[in-house]
Amino acid sequence: MSLRVILSLNEVDATAKKAARGAGYPWGLAEEAARATRWLCAQGQDGCGALAGLLCITDSQVDAFAPARSGTGWVGDGPVCPIQMGAALADFASDLKAGPVHVPPVRAPRLLLPFLAVIAEIMETSVEANWNSGTVTVAQGAEMMGDLPDPCRLTLSLTAAAIPSRAVLRVVPKPEDWAMLTTFAHRTYAPATAASRLKGAGAGLSDND
Repeated sequence: MSLRVILSLNEVDATAKKAARGAGYPWGLAEEAARATRWLCAQGQDGCGALAGLLCITDSQVDAFAPARSGTGWVGDGPVCPIQMGAALADFASDLKAGPVHVPPVRAPRLLLPFLAVIAEIMETSVEANWNSGTVTVAQGAEMMGDLPDPCRLTLSLTAAAIPSRAVLRVVPKPEDWAMLTTFAHRTYAPATAASRLKGAGAGLSDND
């Protein structure tokens, strides 16, 4: 039986970054994925589960989930990646000054929330995301009404609501989600060679006993 592990936010960040890289994300986006996962965990949300689910979908085909800019809006050939969508939205945060921004269907949409927090900081206010059956308001933290479907089509707008951050310092992910992240992370490790084994700990080819 798998045992639950208690992790620090730093441990989550480091493994999430390697996991995203192992799934084919370039280092810059892997770092964004790690920050997003850490932010969700710090808010008491299941960041590890969200990232594990996303990587199983986008594994080795990250480019297929990239959004494209169309005028002042966004489109995708299908549901888009929240990491790529979030990074793009942050780059064009000022679009929200002109009115609501429509986002194409997003996979693992919870991972978009940390990027909305970045936008809220840039715009010095809060961001509200609406979908058919709910809404979430994001500033330093997030307050949600309704369940986020996956995928989810969102409409973003600015709001004055103040949402404080939480301060969760320890994370207890589901064992199967943590195992999935570590499996992806292991892809970034170089396989052992005869030369690396000789340079590592141990007697190498000699036996001094």
